Amino acid sequence: GGSRVLARLFFQKSYTDIWRKGSAKRVLIYGAGKAGRELASAISVSREMRLVGFVDDEATLWGSTLFGAPILSPASLPKEVLRREVTDILLAIPSATRSRRKDILAELRSLSVHVQTLPSVMDIASGRISVSDLREPDIEDLLGRSAVSPDEALLQKNIQGRTIMVTGAGGSIGSELCRQILMMGPSALLLVDHAEFNLYTIHQELTRKAAQTDDMPTLVPLLASVGDSRRIKEIISGWKPSTIIHAAAYKHVPLVEHNAVEGIRNNVFGTLNLVQIAREMGVANFTLISTDKAVRPTNIMGATKRLAEMILQGLNHLGGSKTTLSMVRFGNVLGSSGSVIPLFRQQIANGGPITITHREVTRFFMTIPEAAQLVLQAGAMAEGGDVFVLDMGEPVLIADLARNMIELSGLSVRDAERPDGDIAIEVTGLRPGEKLYEELLIGEDPRPSGHPRILYANEKFLPWAELDTCLAQLQVALDKGDAAESRDLLSKIVVDFKPNSDLVDLTRR
Repeated sequence: GGSRVLARLFFQKSYTDIWRKGSAKRVLIYGAGKAGRELASAISVSREMRLVGFVDDEATLWGSTLFGAPILSPASLPKEVLRREVTDILLAIPSATRSRRKDILAELRSLSVHVQTLPSVMDIASGRISVSDLREPDIEDLLGRSAVSPDEALLQKNIQGRTIMVTGAGGSIGSELCRQILMMGPSALLLVDHAEFNLYTIHQELTRKAAQTDDMPTLVPLLASVGDSRRIKEIISGWKPSTIIHAAAYKHVPLVEHNAVEGIRNNVFGTLNLVQIAREMGVANFTLISTDKAVRPTNIMGATKRLAEMILQGLNHLGGSKTTLSMVRFGNVLGSSGSVIPLFRQQIANGGPITITHREVTRFFMTIPEAAQLVLQAGAMAEGGDVFVLDMGEPVLIADLARNMIELSGLSVRDAERPDGDIAIEVTGLRPGEKLYEELLIGEDPRPSGHPRILYANEKFLPWAELDTCLAQLQVALDKGDAAESRDLLSKIVVDFKPNSDLVDLTRR
C-alpha cells in the first residue's frame, strides 16, 4: 500500500510539472534588480507563468543565472524571444525614468509578445511585489515625458489652513484636485457636485484618507448645481471659502453638441452665476478650469469654455472686487471619464476593431495628478485676469497610440500589409464639432512664468458692458429653448468660434 501511495505522489507531481510547463505563459523579466527578483519569486509558485530568463542593461550580469534562469542582454532579445518561445515580457524596472521606459517599450513593440509592467517605485514603496501588481503599460510610459516636481510652497499658498471649495468635485479633474488639496492641510474642503453618486464616491474616499492624517480637515459633501443662485449663496455665506476652484462643466464634445441649450446654460451661465456670487461675497481666489478646445473652437463645448474665460476676463477688467480671478487651460488628461485609453483597451480585449475618427487626429495628453498640481500652482501665481496655459509637451497621433497599444498587447495590426493580423484599426469619421488638431493658444506670444510647465497667455476679450449685453441676449434664446439662435449668438460673441458641422438638436425629432 505504501509503495502504491509513493508511486502515485511521484507520478502525480511529474504530470503536474509537465502540464504546468506546457500550458503556462513563458515569461522574461526585464530587470534583474530587487523588483525583478521579488517578481521571480512570486512566479515560482504561480501555475500561470514559467520564468525562462531575465534581461538587464548591466553588462556584468550577462551570462550569469538567477533563480536558475539566464540573464540576457537587451540586444539578444529578438533571437532569444524566438528560441525560448517567450509569450510575455514583464518590466520590473520601477525606478526607471519615463523616458527610459518609453525607449524600452519602443524596442519591445516589434517582438509580438505581451508586455506588462510593474508600477513606479513610488507605487510599490511598501510591501512585497506580487504577480497581481502587474498591469498593462500606462500611456505615460508611451509618452515618455517626466513630470516636473511641484513647488510645495506654491501648492500650499492658498490652501493650508483655509477653507477650499471645489465644484465638480466628483469628476475626473475635480476629484484629483480634492485629493491634492487634502494633502496640503486645508481647514475645510467643500465638495460641490450635482451628481449624487460621484459626490458620495469622492467623499467616502477622502474620508478614508483623512482618517489617516494627524490633523483631519472638515470634509463637507454638498449637492448643488452651479446655476442655482440660492444654493450657491447659501454655501458660500455659510462656509466662507477663501478659494473656489471651478471644475464643474459639461465637457464631452458630441454630447454638448447635441444638447446645445443645456451645454451653454451650464458651462456659461453656471460659471457667470458662481463667479458673480464669489465676487459679491469676497472670496479671495477663483480659478476656472478651462480646456484647449476653447482655442479657435469648432464645437459648442469649446466655445462655451472660451466664453466662460471671457466672463472672468471681463469681470476682472471691470474691477470693483478683491477676488483674484484666473483660468487654467490644458488638454486631455489620461484616465478621465470618456478617455480614449480605456476605450482602446476594451476594444482590444473584445478582439477589435479599434475605432479612431481620423488618421491624422492628434491630441495633447497629461496625467490627472500632474494637471491638478499645475492648476493649484497656477492659481497661487495669479494676479487677476490671468489665462494660464499648461505645457502639454508634444501632441500625440491617435493612430500611432492605437498601434502601440495593440503591439504591446502581443498582437499585430490587421491592415493591407498584414491582412492576417489580429486587430484592425477602423476610421469612423470626425464627429460633429471635432477638430483634427488641438491648440493651447489663440495668440502667439505666451510669457513664461516662474514654473517651467506654466505659461501666461495674452488673450483678447470684450469690455464687460458689451459682454453683459450679449449675455442677456443669449439668456433670452436659452429661455426659449432655441438651440439654433443660441449657437448663432454664441458664434457672434466668441468670434473665433467656427462650427464645422450642422446643428444637431436631439430635443426635437
